Amino acid sequence: MFNTGYLRVGTRVAGALLLAASAAVSAQSVTGAGSSFAAPLYAKWAADFNKATGIQINYQSIGSGAGIKQIEAKTVGFGASDMPLTDQDLQAKGLVQFPTAMGGVIPVVNIRGVKPGELKLDGQVLGDIYLGKIKRWNDAAIKALNPSLALPDAVIAPVSRSDGSGTTFLFTHYLSQVNAQWKSQVGEGTAVKWPAGIGGKGNEGVAAYVGRLPNSIGYVEYAYVKQNKMNYALMRNAAGNFVMPTAQNFKAAATGADWNQTFYQVLTNQASPNAWPITGATFVLMHRLQDKPAQAAGALKFFNWAFQSGDATAEGLDYVTMPAPVKNTIRKAWGQIQDGAGKAIAFQ
Repeated sequence: MFNTGYLRVGTRVAGALLLAASAAVSAQSVTGAGSSFAAPLYAKWAADFNKATGIQINYQSIGSGAGIKQIEAKTVGFGASDMPLTDQDLQAKGLVQFPTAMGGVIPVVNIRGVKPGELKLDGQVLGDIYLGKIKRWNDAAIKALNPSLALPDAVIAPVSRSDGSGTTFLFTHYLSQVNAQWKSQVGEGTAVKWPAGIGGKGNEGVAAYVGRLPNSIGYVEYAYVKQNKMNYALMRNAAGNFVMPTAQNFKAAATGADWNQTFYQVLTNQASPNAWPITGATFVLMHRLQDKPAQAAGALKFFNWAFQSGDATAEGLDYVTMPAPVKNTIRKAWGQIQDGAGKAIAFQ
């Protein structure tokens, strides 16, 4: 639960106070690093925010694993990860975590003659491909899901992430739920020992590999699918339905999340009939006690602005925005981010 009882500030007042608190950073820049899953969204938000306020947000898309390390080392103002930290880990590391948006991890393929959305996969088959058990596109297990699709007698080239990645966490967390051998042999995490295939750095690297490597398969956040006009697969979800990767189906996966209890929410393999099975939120990490309160105020101003003015941008990139009540819960949680005098930075 969030210790926010001492806050008695409404949303509008909170926004106004954030503006006042960040006046000192109006000519400065704020640094952040981590998630490539969130990078397309943060890049657009940052450009629009700079036009509105003059504050520069310098965000490095280096992967969630590196983003967590950077914020722990205090080399950035905020870290970004698609693998949420547990409440216990946050307490031990002196960090605060909050979600900013939700999206989907999408299997993408490069198969000649197969159009976007024609190939159907399920978790068992997807896991077996990455285990190296299913080696060719015309394997009987793939044909059973696609009886009318002409698939080539060609060796599958699996592409994964070579860096520590929240996208990989979501992908492997999902596979661990739906493929028993994957769970026992590989497991889940931001970095795993891949049994087969090659690795690319960032969502950008995986997208580039799949785009130029015939008969390959990879996994990327949906914004990269749209930006690169990639060929994607349908997925069978927990309800047994083959679903499209759409913002509406990402949103369906989030219906069971209780953000009021904890921000540690993993949204894979949800029971909703329309849920995209590899859905997740992207999170920001900041220190509770700030050595650089002006930069922290600038970061909070950025995300408050995004919550107020950035929804259309997020939706245009097929991210799912946080519901208004969740945004209010997040703003209250910002009260835990304090300066050396113990004052809440966002509400001074």
